[in-house]
Parts: sequence; C-alpha cells; structure tokens
Amino acid sequence: QVQFVESGGGSVQPGGSLRLSCTASGFTLSTYAMTWHRQAPGKERELVARISSSGGGTVYADSVKGRFTISRDNAKNTLYLQMNSLKPDDTAVYYCYAHRWVVAGNGNYWGKGTLVTVSS
Repeated sequence: QVQFVESGGGSVQPGGSLRLSCTASGFTLSTYAMTWHRQAPGKERELVARISSSGGGTVYADSVKGRFTISRDNAKNTLYLQMNSLKPDDTAVYYCYAHRWVVAGNGNYWGKGTLVTVSS
C-alpha cells in the first residue's frame, strides 16, 4: 500500500519560512521524479514544483520561483520543499506525489497533506 506522508506545515507570518518534508511507504521515492502540489480553499490543486529522480532538474510554478526550493535526499527517501518569503496567497494544503502518476492521471495515492497558513 502506497502512502505519502507530508509534514512541516504550520502557521507563519508573511515573510516567514517553512520547510516541508515528504516520506513514503510502499514506494521507493528515491527512484522517481517527484512533485509538490498545493490546494488553497475553494481552488483546484496546482503544481508547485517538480524535481527529477537524481535531483539535478527542477521546475517551479511562476508564483513560487525564487522563493521556494524543492530538494531531495534519496539516501533518506525524503523529499523537501523549502519555502521562504511566504505570502498569504501561499496558504494551502501541500501534497507530495510521484510525477509519473500525475502525468498518468492516477490519483489513487494522494496523502492527507500538510497545512500551511500565512497570516499576520
């Protein structure tokens, strides 16, 4: 049974920082390209960032470029999202997922996500 577990969310003031982590069970995270997505209240889930299996290639949504950094530690089977200069518009539930399943439209393994709230 594949399970993604996201952690590290919380409440932060505008301009603050958070680092999210993602681990997986039943799935060798280190083998695949991975993504971070987010879903804000009343909005559809959107891609935030993607990283290749080796970590050498990254892609970011325009809204987070220069502020967020996706990374991975394959030895620890863990994915990260460093979020700096947070804005209220970044408020959302953040999810990690395998890129291959995003492309295939396979939504069977979304986890519970971790809530990030940016507010003064």
